[in-house]
Amino acid sequence: MSLALTELTLSHFRSHRRARIAGDGRPMAIYGPNGAGKTNILEAVSLFSPGRGLRRAAAGDMARRPERPGWKLTGLLQRSGRSYEIETWSEQGAARQLRIDGKAATQIDLGRLSRVVWLIPAMDRLWIEGAEGRRRFLDRMVMSFDPGHAEASLIYEKAMRERNRLLKDQVRDAHWYAALEAQLAEAGQRIHQARQAALTALVAAQADAETAFPAADLELVQTEGEMPATETDLRTALAESRGRDLQAGRTLVGPHRADLSAVYAAKAVAARDCSTGEQKALLVSLILANARALAARDGAPPVLLLDEVAAHLDAGRRAALYDEICALGAQAWMTGTGPELFAELGARARYLEVTENAGESHVEETEAP
Repeated sequence: MSLALTELTLSHFRSHRRARIAGDGRPMAIYGPNGAGKTNILEAVSLFSPGRGLRRAAAGDMARRPERPGWKLTGLLQRSGRSYEIETWSEQGAARQLRIDGKAATQIDLGRLSRVVWLIPAMDRLWIEGAEGRRRFLDRMVMSFDPGHAEASLIYEKAMRERNRLLKDQVRDAHWYAALEAQLAEAGQRIHQARQAALTALVAAQADAETAFPAADLELVQTEGEMPATETDLRTALAESRGRDLQAGRTLVGPHRADLSAVYAAKAVAARDCSTGEQKALLVSLILANARALAARDGAPPVLLLDEVAAHLDAGRRAALYDEICALGAQAWMTGTGPELFAELGARARYLEVTENAGESHVEETEAP
């Protein structure tokens, strides 16, 4: 089984008026100067999975400027020897729409077909900034294992917004809370269990691999207190916390209070206390573990998006990363400022040069360096 995007067309997307890219399952090495439009290609590929893409941008912000007529992406996804034509687009800033093989589809439908995970420079500070970014990083990996995680998260977030509105309005009638707390408890337990299952798979994938990247001891912790053990316990905890929540004006119990703890296993040092290079290596290690775990379960790794992946990696680790990607058989879309950053890949990859002229990006396939 394999998973790869073998054709990609961008129309009025970001800096690309129109671009057509062909792939064959090998890694894609994309190079060019800063601001040329390399990351925009990765963002386009990220939209072939559920969610708002690697920049978490609104659909209207993805349209090419200044005309902003709307945008469209079309791709041919190869999975297990079968091809799926996927189209996603937005018109005049409206929410993005999706078709699979010519039929209207949901993002959950897309998640059942496509697995895409990414590492971008904004994540380089993941271990030293707030818990929200770590939850988002973890949840992207969880969705690669369980597409239904996205639905549970949406249900939970909607119910929590409504409950928080009651809290801010100082509503004290228990009847207003009961139904919302039942939804929060059911969806919250689904979220927590999916996260725990994903962490178990990631830890196993790290332990079973010989790699140049450091393994991390991973744990899901709560920023305050403990996560209730069962759906019933969470529902009870929410009810008992109403008084405290009324004072705070927000919900203080549940999986939205979780954090991902990571420790550099070989050194017994918390990720937040590691060097910049070590922090980057731990992130790469988790992305590779995600890919190995999915390959072991499904027979194919996800599509990997690695933006400016060479930053903070020395030549030895860079070569090791490329070797692992190729050994996994993963289609990785990687960016860098020059072709020399991908020299260790040789003929194992396809190469794209991206240039910019008068605000418009141009893409050209080139030979291996």
